[in-house]
Amino acid sequence: MPGIDKLPIEDALEDSPQTRSLLGVFEEDAAAISSYSQQLYQAMQRIYDAQNELSAATHLTSRLLKEYDNQRFPLGGDDEVMSATLQQFSKMIDEISSCHAILSTQLADAMMFPITQFKERDLKEILTLKEVFQIASSDHDLAMNRYSRLSKRRDVEKVRLEVMEDVYTARKKQHQTTLHYFSALNTLQYKKKISLLEPLLGYIQAQSSFFKLGSENLTAHWEEFLSNIGTSVQNVRREMDSDVESMQQSIEDLKGACDPLYLPDPDPARIPINRNLSRKSGYLNCRNKTGLVSSSWERHFYFTQGGNLMSQARGEVAGGLVLDIDNCSVMAVDCEDRRYCFQITAFDGKKSAILQAESRKDCEEWIATINNISKQIYLSENPEETAARVNQSALDAVTPSPSFQQRHESLRPAAKSRPKASHTSSSDSASLSTLSLDSLVAPDTPIQFDIISPVSEEYAGQAKLPGQTGRTNPFGESGDGKPEETEDSILQQLYMVRFLGSMEVRSGESTDVIYETMRHILAARAIHNVFRMTESHLLVTCDCLKLIDPQTQVTRLRFPLSSVVLCASHQENKRLLGFVLQCSGSRAEGRPVSVCYVFESNNEGEKICDSVGLAKQIAFHSDMDRRATVKQKELDKEKERQQEEISKQKQIEKDLEEQSRLIAASSRPNQAGGEAQLLVLSNSQSEDSDTGEEGKKKGESEA
Repeated sequence: MPGIDKLPIEDALEDSPQTRSLLGVFEEDAAAISSYSQQLYQAMQRIYDAQNELSAATHLTSRLLKEYDNQRFPLGGDDEVMSATLQQFSKMIDEISSCHAILSTQLADAMMFPITQFKERDLKEILTLKEVFQIASSDHDLAMNRYSRLSKRRDVEKVRLEVMEDVYTARKKQHQTTLHYFSALNTLQYKKKISLLEPLLGYIQAQSSFFKLGSENLTAHWEEFLSNIGTSVQNVRREMDSDVESMQQSIEDLKGACDPLYLPDPDPARIPINRNLSRKSGYLNCRNKTGLVSSSWERHFYFTQGGNLMSQARGEVAGGLVLDIDNCSVMAVDCEDRRYCFQITAFDGKKSAILQAESRKDCEEWIATINNISKQIYLSENPEETAARVNQSALDAVTPSPSFQQRHESLRPAAKSRPKASHTSSSDSASLSTLSLDSLVAPDTPIQFDIISPVSEEYAGQAKLPGQTGRTNPFGESGDGKPEETEDSILQQLYMVRFLGSMEVRSGESTDVIYETMRHILAARAIHNVFRMTESHLLVTCDCLKLIDPQTQVTRLRFPLSSVVLCASHQENKRLLGFVLQCSGSRAEGRPVSVCYVFESNNEGEKICDSVGLAKQIAFHSDMDRRATVKQKELDKEKERQQEEISKQKQIEKDLEEQSRLIAASSRPNQAGGEAQLLVLSNSQSEDSDTGEEGKKKGESEA
């Protein structure tokens, strides 16, 4: 039999769009085989079920065999041979269609069993494997999406290991399912021939053995033809068995060899990094800017073609040009808390792309490959040897370096350099809009685009942000001597924010001042090409707002909650929020200074503003409760003092009664012994009287 096209099971792990496209062709062919086999099965079923309609059923079978030429099998490499064979069968079935008596048992064993087995077992196996393959592919995409979102700065070992285990399991499941699915589709090409030829052969043989006069009806040519077909079927079966055995062995070898490749970030010690590549392909995440300060990531299949970087989405027939990488620059970058990112910049610096690989090995190989292509190594006779000679330069490109724009800005004359992004006067920003901001924004005010932090050396020597009071040390502690009570706060909410800028405003009575400040700062960033943003953790407590460095946990800025007079998020873009801080410092007019700070969050602007409002409410109620507690303590103290005075008065009255009783007893006549007793009583009475008078005077003085 002629050769049959096969799915490359070696490419099952890569899962490239080309492999998916080829798989789609095989799936379409399987659907066509299933449709045609179903029709043939129904025709043979009619032969088996209706002996009285045998003539009509055999005629339908013959007609279906003649229509084989009209079937559109995508993998019809040997259609001419099959067509000629089936045409011959159709003639034979037409000649014996007049025979009416057939033994049902012979038909069931020789004709119905092979086609039923192919329909119920083989075709259903293909459908089941297809569903399992789709589920495994979907699980792998979900696992890779979760792995791509792993934070580099907040690298939790337990979460990272759990995600990597999920990726390992999903990738292993997808690969093994794909191997079995490809093997079943390849085997189906053989089973298709067997399922078509064997039932027909069994039918003819049953008819021949059934009729007593079969030898008279069948010529020697027919017997030779049937013998050749039987031999051909046996040859196809042996070829299929051999191919299945070979594919099973290849599957076992690939399972053992590809086990380390299931991990998304393999150990470079086990799988070394190849820096001498001049071609590379694989899946990467591409960063696409969706707004001024926002972006999204999309996963596509990327490959190099000559001096071009191409991308191809799943389902597309061909790839599209992404970037011309001849004489380009490539470097590893830190981008939006994602790992293994690198940036490619065209030779003229006008076009760039930020991509994310799934492992450190993949990232470094991409960087080395693009470096080799940018030096036009792929044009040499032996690209790998040429790349080996420049391997050191490829290693240097892995370390982060200044961007293309910054490197060339350093070579420009000082007179042509752009103005600093940290301070922009109102005269520069006044041309950004035809609307006047004098009613909301203070005149002659600078815009601060970055946070002046004590841990940032590049901002050393600059002025402090408005609202930052007290001395700060390298440990993030303020020098005003006031202890922080954040740990005892009832409310503690932590959010990830990016500082866009701050500027002085006239007042904080309306949210319009925050909206205008947002517009002013974003416009100034766009004019001056300021895209860098300082990422911080915003901690909202009942005492203050804190900006904390995510890596060092050092407090960059601390805003007392009592100084925050207004907080609001943008009306349309809920990622933007701002708050107005009333500082204790004053301008030349002697009035307090109001500063508006603008941030970008991860779709949590309203939530942050609600947290600030809740914190102010809790602080207000806490202050009211504290005042009520102090007042209640004063009332309790006054009541206790009054009770003490009443007790003293009662004691004085009791002493006076006792003294009166003793005087009355001493006035009665008594004997000489009694005189002595009277003398003693008189002395004690005088002492009691003195004590009572002193107590009375003391009580009056206290009253």
